[in-house]
Amino acid sequence: MALIIVIVITFDVSEKLDDFLGGHAPFKEVVFTYYLNFIPGFVNLYSPLFIFISVIFFTSKMAGNTEIIAILSSGISYRRLLRPYLYGSIIVALIVLAFGNFLIPVNNRALADFENQYIYLHRPNYFSNMHFQQRPGVQVYAESYDARTMRVNNFHRDVYNEQYQLTDRITCRNIVYDTLTGKWECEGFVHHTIDGRKEHISRDEGPTPRTLDVTPDDFNASAANIATMNSVDLVRYINREKMRGSTAVIAAKIEFYQRILNPLAIIVMTFIGVGVSSRKSRGGIGVHLAIGITLAFGFIVFMKVSTVYAVFGTLNPFVAVMLPQIIFGIIALYVIRTAPK
Repeated sequence: MALIIVIVITFDVSEKLDDFLGGHAPFKEVVFTYYLNFIPGFVNLYSPLFIFISVIFFTSKMAGNTEIIAILSSGISYRRLLRPYLYGSIIVALIVLAFGNFLIPVNNRALADFENQYIYLHRPNYFSNMHFQQRPGVQVYAESYDARTMRVNNFHRDVYNEQYQLTDRITCRNIVYDTLTGKWECEGFVHHTIDGRKEHISRDEGPTPRTLDVTPDDFNASAANIATMNSVDLVRYINREKMRGSTAVIAAKIEFYQRILNPLAIIVMTFIGVGVSSRKSRGGIGVHLAIGITLAFGFIVFMKVSTVYAVFGTLNPFVAVMLPQIIFGIIALYVIRTAPK
């Protein structure tokens, strides 16, 4: 794992060196803020591959020294031989589950802050033509939103009753969020109150601080924020986006299901590794590694392809994340069943 991380960091430095220099990122920040938070996420993402290679290495070594044959000849069953692999993979899967749901989002938040400050200086923070349901019966429209200045242009908020009749409308030429007071500075404020066939209109050119029952987070449509949320916040975000009718809910669901279900890949890859490498081969560890790594990368590619179908197609996000686990779980069972016992 350490060797692979060194290689990955070397390539990453060569790729981002111009960005670090162009953004005048201090060496201390690059090492202790960027790469110190980059490593846990990388290890967590590819932990099934790391565990798989580890299993291949030491199980092939045991098979090459005829130790597995000796164990089975002594009367110990193949199922009993698999038990330590099962316990070990479950322990690692639980650690990865905890890291992925609570620790890695903290690292991603620090990474995002660093990248926004030093690398992606021109990352889009401007969103346009936003229309969403804030809560049942309340529709919000904004022509544009600038996340850096927290400024909304051409703001509309409509309130409907249970009969879907408009009862209240607020429009503003532009609003700017004041982080100290938690209120919006409104210019060109117009408030329509409708009661049956009666309508009352009040105006205020402003700028005047007002509470509009919306927050800057309601307008921030950046998908990069999903990776910085822990799973509790992510569930709240999914429920909010469902209610708003946003398409961002698909990416959020995929992120959540990956955090919950991807640790199962550690158990699946462990058993594939045992089944492939527990048989003695003339080619030794090389043959086992070739077969095993082919299956491992096939698993990773399948996971990526299925999530793409969920984002851009009609595949259910849960099915997209679970399908590779099921298919390669079946492959793991087949490999275990056909292994010499």
